[in-house]
Amino acid sequence: MKKIRVGILFGGKSAEHEISLLSAKNVIDALDKNKYEPVLIGIDKTGRWLMNEPSRFLLNSSDPKLIALNKASSESVALVPQSEGRLTSLNSGHLDQSVDVVFPILHGPFGEDGTIQGLLKLANVPFVGAGVLGSAVGMDKDVMKRLLREAGIPLPKFLVFRHNQRPDFDSATRSLGLPVFVKPANLGSSVGISKAKDKVSFEKAVAEAFHYDSKILVEEAIRGREIECAVLGNDKPVASVPGEIIPTHEFYDYEAKYIDEHGAKLEAPARLDADTTKRVQELAIRTFNTLNCEGMGRVDFFLKPDGTLLVNEINTIPGFTKISMYPRLWGLSGISYTELIDRLIQLAFERHAREQKLQTAHTGAS
Repeated sequence: MKKIRVGILFGGKSAEHEISLLSAKNVIDALDKNKYEPVLIGIDKTGRWLMNEPSRFLLNSSDPKLIALNKASSESVALVPQSEGRLTSLNSGHLDQSVDVVFPILHGPFGEDGTIQGLLKLANVPFVGAGVLGSAVGMDKDVMKRLLREAGIPLPKFLVFRHNQRPDFDSATRSLGLPVFVKPANLGSSVGISKAKDKVSFEKAVAEAFHYDSKILVEEAIRGREIECAVLGNDKPVASVPGEIIPTHEFYDYEAKYIDEHGAKLEAPARLDADTTKRVQELAIRTFNTLNCEGMGRVDFFLKPDGTLLVNEINTIPGFTKISMYPRLWGLSGISYTELIDRLIQLAFERHAREQKLQTAHTGAS
């Protein structure tokens, strides 16, 4: 049987570049090699697409602090629009490689925000995860939260500021209280996020967030438990058992998520009663559908002491490292890492087949 060629697309022009490398390594290791043939496409920090042999594509692959793309002897490639997944070498110009499906493992801008998804649609190749719209609104926390609010989904209070607006500490904290979280609107993995407890730390946090984006959010700090739930599917998504993050750091920051294996305790299934578990799962699916997501997503919640459940955000390409919540929650729900990857790829083919049936030309009235 001919193997399905899976383009693993990772790296990228993002502050989350190294996280993507870690996630990709784990996906490549877990991929069913009897069924799939991985085609590794690494994107460097300048945006170049590179191909190389799997055995030599990553440097320091076992060290999350030093992991890097091996650019030596890599070949520059490009995906050609309307090419059905064909790759061309920018060195020779020949179309000599192809993929049957693409698994984007790209976090943050230029990967999780609809840009890559648009390119993949132009190339008419199936791909894993949300489409252009779901990716874009899932990435932009401002737009995401406004859509969820319109749908009546409960959220923490937040304020939005653009690069030409200087947040005022006094007015912001009158509205939101203290402490507050300050974060870039279009980034994930807790990059650029700070917890501000006074005016000095607030000003520092604002400056830090504006390093990464031209739009930032200031959010109220919720005293409560951090609950996460994984969602899988297209038209009929299902939710995993919920898990709980119990940070040992100040909050669940970049270091705790990806580098320090003891940076947070994962309690899964979370210690929730049956009614709360059901509410988490139902609200996770409702959030997933409201934001037009497909394939996969991880919905993050705050559970207040009085039982109030608030949606924090969705991640449309959640981390796939060995300590990441998304694959771990599905493992606890009875779907192994390898089976999860298989299901995601099959969902990509399912959506692509459905879209191919759509009419693209007006035939006139009958």
